[in-house]
Amino acid sequence: MAKTECKAAKDMTAAMEETMQRLQGRFQDISEQLESKEMGTRLDHLEKNVVELMAQAGME
Repeated sequence: MAKTECKAAKDMTAAMEETMQRLQGRFQDISEQLESKEMGTRLDHLEKNVVELMAQAGME
């Protein structure tokens, strides 16, 4: 019975490690997507500010 318990523990450990690796991959993907969206938003704001500054300076 001890061998069965040992194998079960090893199997559970392997399953948990695989699950944690998948979660880490998903977390990384989501983080990259959020950073990309944030950067896009920042670029949009920067472009808007540049256009406003150009208008204030009389440039078009």
